[in-house]
Order: sequence, then structure tokens, then C-alpha cells
Amino acid sequence: MNEKIEGKLAILPAQPGCYLMKDRHGTIIYVGKSKMLKNRVRSYFRGANDRKTQRLVQEIEDFEYFVTSSEMEALILEMNLIKKHDPKYNVMLKDDKSYPYLKITSERHPRLLITRKVRKDKGKYFGPYPNVIAARETKKLLDRLYPLRKCNNPPGRPCLYFHMHQCMACSEKPPTAAEYHRIVQEIASFLHGGYKDIRKNIEAKMLEASEQLNFERAKELRDQIQHIESVMVQQKMTMNDLVDRDIFGYSYDKGWMCIQVFFIRQGKLIERDVSVFPFFDDHEETFLSFIGRFYLHENHIKPKQILVPIGTDDQILEKLLEINVHTPLRGRKKELVQLATKNAKIALNEKFQLIERDEERTIKAVEELGARLNIEMPHRIEAFDNSNIQGTDPVSAMIVFEDGKPNKKEYRKYKIRDVKGPDDYETMREVIRRRYSRVLKENLPLPDLIFVDGGKGQMSAALDVLENELGLSIPLAGLAKDDKHKTSELLFGMPPVIVQLERQSQEFYLVQRIQDEVHRFAISFHRQLRGKSLFQSELDKIPGIGEKRRKLLLTHFKSVNEIRKANVTDITKLGIPKNTANEILNHLNRQE
Repeated sequence: MNEKIEGKLAILPAQPGCYLMKDRHGTIIYVGKSKMLKNRVRSYFRGANDRKTQRLVQEIEDFEYFVTSSEMEALILEMNLIKKHDPKYNVMLKDDKSYPYLKITSERHPRLLITRKVRKDKGKYFGPYPNVIAARETKKLLDRLYPLRKCNNPPGRPCLYFHMHQCMACSEKPPTAAEYHRIVQEIASFLHGGYKDIRKNIEAKMLEASEQLNFERAKELRDQIQHIESVMVQQKMTMNDLVDRDIFGYSYDKGWMCIQVFFIRQGKLIERDVSVFPFFDDHEETFLSFIGRFYLHENHIKPKQILVPIGTDDQILEKLLEINVHTPLRGRKKELVQLATKNAKIALNEKFQLIERDEERTIKAVEELGARLNIEMPHRIEAFDNSNIQGTDPVSAMIVFEDGKPNKKEYRKYKIRDVKGPDDYETMREVIRRRYSRVLKENLPLPDLIFVDGGKGQMSAALDVLENELGLSIPLAGLAKDDKHKTSELLFGMPPVIVQLERQSQEFYLVQRIQDEVHRFAISFHRQLRGKSLFQSELDKIPGIGEKRRKLLLTHFKSVNEIRKANVTDITKLGIPKNTANEILNHLNRQE
């Protein structure tokens, strides 16, 4: 788990929403939803997971999230995002299916239907409803309450539903257009939240059935109430008018501003844009300027309508962009603007918390480390580690941390020249001598603190070179490891004493990061050299034999042994000079 993810996990909100997992290329590989983002997202990286989830987690390099008003909204948004991004680890909701809507048709005798497609056919659509069973049960209740058409019979030819008082279209005197309009308005009012009177009536019947010990009937009525409640949950993630909109919300604090743009296409919230930046002007002027640049300079496609928060000068934006800019004061559009603003506020707080957390792990950790060592704050720390296998391909590496952060441009690699065999002390002497001789010669910045990977022996060797050979007085500490190759002790002074650092402190984590990083850098360099030596041919050691002649010899003779068996004439036939041919045979015979 990288530091970016670790920082974000620490400040996740305990609210419902959707999360989008990204790989190292920034591609969205998984979309999920949760009623509590904090717990759900953390569970991927902490605790046991099945093999499928482990494979997903191995590819995650970053994530982002939307905060919603309810779990049901998160479910709708998850569906929209999966259909938009087609993540490879989402196996559900990738087809053309969608959640159902309740629809009142615009016919002379309107009908109440369940449909999965929203069309521009002048019908009234309500939804979508993730709970399909609840949607069907609610339709059954509405069918009993409001006698819209259920059949295709002509007037005067009653159907079964007519006798059940659920279809008046086939009666001898069907309802007039005005009567149908009243019924449609009542259904629309019910589905827009005006269902409380009906709910109270059903509750009263449920209590009456319960008092009469008719528990089966009471259970049916209770289920009806639950279905109504499930269907009535407001869905802000989908707009039924299918209009393309961009919805803006912003938040500002401490000289920083966050602006979030929700993109609604074909009525569905499918994407967003997040911008966090410092600002130096009035916040309203900065917000207006951002929207202008967003469309005129960054070439974003203009939608049919833009929704902005209260207090925004929408008229000047309309003149500038030449599209409809609206400030909603009520209803679902206002709730969407509020949701965008809420997400902007959360993102801005996340920015501040990450900055504060980063300072705790870096600047404050460096300050505390200096205090524990009784030295001035070590802004620049250089650390050394050696690597070899039984003395072969010995190397050393140096890394630099500035204000608690790695400065990889300052990293250096060293091939050990003068030390023969596995002598870690002499290796440390050589690399310290080479490094700081060059620092003095080229007038490079000196470190405030030096770490060497090892104990008293390595510290003594490094201090001897620094003080007695180069005349430098730089604080030096040793990093000792335990049996599991983890940071165990910080040694300082001569003779070295153990500096006690709390294992849960940020200064200990800083020392641990430095030791792990220098070890990683040294090991990777050593593996790189060892890999090259494994593929090196004996011919590469002969003067006058380059890559072209080596390939020519091996292509013709197939192996070094066959070359050794050849004579000078055989080799010169390939166009190689006689003196070089003699050198090849002499070298190979000496090696044998």
C-alpha cells in the first residue's frame, strides 16, 4: 500500500457514497458503493480478503470517492458509473439492463406501467427504483387506489379489473380527460412524496388487524408500508427529463478553493471534475472566472443547462457562455447543487488533512528527531548502505531525505573499487571517502545528519574518514536491524548509545522509511549489476572483441568451447585480424 492511499484511508468520511479504484495508469478498475465509505474502503487494505479481492488490491494505486445523501443514491450512482467506465473487476451491471421506473402514459386513457427505459414520449416517469419488488408492490397498491386503464377493451365491455374497481376505461361512461388529469396528478403527488396520508391509513388498518389478532393481514399491511418507504426514497443521481446538465459546487477556506462539477448526461450523473487550487481574489469572482475558463479555454463541451449555487451571478455567466445558467432554489436540482458543494467541502478538508498529516510525517518528524539526538533540525539527511553476496559485485548506495521527503535526484550509486572480499567496514570507508571528498571538491551542500546502515563498526569506520581524513564534523547515526531485517535501534555518538524512540512515533517511522529506502536502492543496484554479470561472456574480457565480433564468433562456432578448439585460420576466415585471433585463443586457453 503506497503512501497516497495510506493518507487517504486515514481521513475517509463516515458517510454513504461510491468509490472508484484506479490502477497505475489512472484507469478505473473497480466501482463500488457503501453506506459508510470509511469502513468499506479500508476493508480492502486491512484484514483478510479472498483471492479475487487480493488480486484487485494488488493493482490499486489510487482511489477517489463521491459522497451521496443515502445508500440508495449511492446504489444508483454506482450503476451509472459502471456503465460509463466499464471497470474490468465489475462483473455486474455491465449489460444494457437498468433499474425500473414507474411510468404514466400520455394516452387518452393513461396507464400505470413499470419500464426500464426512459423515452421522450410525453409520459411521466418516476424513479429509478433499485428495489424492483418494492416498485411492483407499490404499483399494485396504486392500481387498487387509482382506476387507470388495465385493458384494451372498448367502452361498455368491462374487463376483470373493472369488476375489481381498478379499471374505469372500459365502463360505459369512462372518465373524462379532466378526471384522468386529476388522477394522474394524485399519483404524481404520491410518488413525489405526498403519500403520508395513505401511509397513515394503512398503518391504522395494520394496528386494527393486529388488535383483532389477524396477524397475517397485519403483516401484509406492514409489508406494504415498507415497500412504499423503499420506493419513496428520493433519487438525486438520475433526472427523468434527460437534459444534459453541468452542476457546480464550491467551497473555500484558508486561501484554498475546491470546485466540483457533476456531469449529468441523458439524465444520469456519470462523471465529475475536481479542482483544488490556491486563490488570491474574492471567492465569488474566482468561481466565476473558473467557470469561464472551464468552457472557453479548456474547451469542455457546453451542456444545455448549468446549475450554480445561490449567490452566483448567473446572468453574467449566461451572457459569457451563451447557454442557460440557473440557480435552483428548491427541489431536486437544488439538492444536486448542495451535493456538489458538500463534496467540494469534503475534498477541501481532505486536502488540509493530508497536508497536516504529511507535515506530521515529515517536517515535525524531522524536528522531533533532531530534538531526540540533541542536534539542530536535520533538514538534509544522507544515508548509506552496502550490498554484496560473499564479496561478489560489491556496491554501495546513498539516498537523500530533505525535510523528511526523499529527493531522488540526489541519490547516488557506487561500485566498490579497492575492497576485496566481503569487508563491510572497508567498504563503508571507501564510499564515505569518495562521497565527501567530492562534496568538498565541488562545494556541494553538506548534510545535517548522516545515517549508516549498521552498528558500532560501520559508525567507527565512517567517523574515522570524516573526522581524521577529511576534517568534517557531521552528526552520524547507525541504523541497526533485528533478525527480521526490520529497524530495531538507532545508535548515536561515539561510543554509540541507543536512542530510545517510541515505536508508534512519527520520528521512528521516518527513520524506518529512510533505512528501508536506502536498503531498497542498494539491493536494486546490486541486482542490476549481478544480472549483467550473469549474461556477460568470457569473450567480453578480450581486447578488440566488441558486441559485433562476439555475436559473429558465437553464431559461427555456437559456443566458447568450440572457439577454443579452433585454430587461427578458422577465426580469421570470419574477417577477424590475425593478432586478435591469437589473443582470443591465448585468453581462452589461459582460462581453461
